[in-house]
Amino acid sequence: MSDIFDERRRGLEEEYFRRRDKESLERLREAIREEARAHGDQPVTMACPRCTGKLHSEIYDEVNVDRCDTCGGVWLDAGELEQIIGEESNSGRWFRALWPGRTNK
Repeated sequence: MSDIFDERRRGLEEEYFRRRDKESLERLREAIREEARAHGDQPVTMACPRCTGKLHSEIYDEVNVDRCDTCGGVWLDAGELEQIIGEESNSGRWFRALWPGRTNK
């Protein structure tokens, strides 16, 4: 007879924790939605890996490039270097535009 009560007690306990987990997840999702709404009008910036500056996104020839406002460093996301190399001509237009004074020509 006690086995039936133990099973019932375990079932109620599992249901309680399932309900608590669901409520917690909903609160977290709502907090994430609120944060996204708050930052919706502002551009998202990241910290520069080299210094304490902020990275700002620039679009150059349909390639998104991140440039630091402090050190002037240029950072690329996955696949962007391949895009640049694919579009690069013999004149070195891309590299002269991104790094003026640092190319051979």
